[in-house]
Amino acid sequence: MKTEKETFDYEALKSKALEQLRTGKSLYGKDGAFAPLLKDFLESALESELESHLNEEQRSLGNRKNGQSTKLLKTAEGSFELDTPRDRNSSFEPQIVRKRETILAESLEKKIIGMYGLGMSLRDISQHIKELYDTDISAATLSQITDKIIPKVIEWQSRPLERLYCIVWLDAMYYKVKIDNKITTRCVYNILGISVEGRKEILGCYTNESEGANFWLGVLTDLQNRGIEDILIACIDNLKGFSEAITTIFPKTEVQSCVVHQIRNSLKYVASKDQKEFMKDLKPVYGAVNKDLAELQLLKLAEKWEKKYPLVIDSWQRNWEKLSTYFKYPEAIRKLVYTTNTIEGYHRQIRKVTKTKGAFTSDMALLKLIYLASKNIEKKWTMPLSNWSITISQLNLFFPERLHLNF
Repeated sequence: MKTEKETFDYEALKSKALEQLRTGKSLYGKDGAFAPLLKDFLESALESELESHLNEEQRSLGNRKNGQSTKLLKTAEGSFELDTPRDRNSSFEPQIVRKRETILAESLEKKIIGMYGLGMSLRDISQHIKELYDTDISAATLSQITDKIIPKVIEWQSRPLERLYCIVWLDAMYYKVKIDNKITTRCVYNILGISVEGRKEILGCYTNESEGANFWLGVLTDLQNRGIEDILIACIDNLKGFSEAITTIFPKTEVQSCVVHQIRNSLKYVASKDQKEFMKDLKPVYGAVNKDLAELQLLKLAEKWEKKYPLVIDSWQRNWEKLSTYFKYPEAIRKLVYTTNTIEGYHRQIRKVTKTKGAFTSDMALLKLIYLASKNIEKKWTMPLSNWSITISQLNLFFPERLHLNF
């Protein structure tokens, strides 16, 4: 009498497969034409693995076959029930479909991680997988899948860096994160650098509740430990404690505070009726052709507005040395360093991905998404910055002994 496997009906299989292809149904999922073939192949392979495992040594220990267990296996093409053989001693560790493994095929996991990296919620991903593959995957399982990139996040955060970066920008983003069952505001400090070749690179992402000299000392020490020996110019948003920290780790680095941030912060303390006139008087300060002329215009600004807005004028005077660093450089370098626009552009792209999220469950949950989004963004950073050949030549005039360019 022929067994079920021996009475294989090829014509029936072909007819069913063609019909499912025409209607767009899965060939491998439940009721799929090819599901029995995949099921039969995997079960046969598992049986072979168990036979190999039950060698003379195992049999001498009394180990034998011990029936089967059934589990629902999910694949990129659909789901089906798989019978997995067992042994008495439970020492059998199958490799084709591992114990407790319910999702087969890296392609499905890669698709899930890819969708997560685009900012889709776990609920939306689950619905999408259901629609495409007729496969139910719980939010808990999806979270476990995305957790598989944690080692890559840690590796990315610890990877070696280049010896020197010409320009580095530091800026912050703020997110809600659940810490000890409480929702708190966490700050993510991102560091973006420009290599000697003119290419952008995310050097690091660091989470903290607040900034300060000790925090920045830790960040800069981490960059140093990963291989950075020198930074020519650091562009910041008046980060508290940063100037003190960088002089300790990279004493030769020149610091440029973001002029645009300074202007924005100034306008917060200027009455709306005065803002247009104030900006008209302020523009000759930051738009001057050189530092001497800028300082002359700053004096005029103070004479006119200091009595009415002493806090604003004091801020410009107190931070002037860090705000005016860019005046010493030619136009090509000035455009890059007097604002943090470069890193803010990166932040805008990150926020497109994170904007659909509420509070993150942990710092790592936040970093996972930032890492995936950053990897997608970096795919576009294949070319040097525009006119980099001019910029690097000008930088070499100011830092010839530190750049070591070979022509």
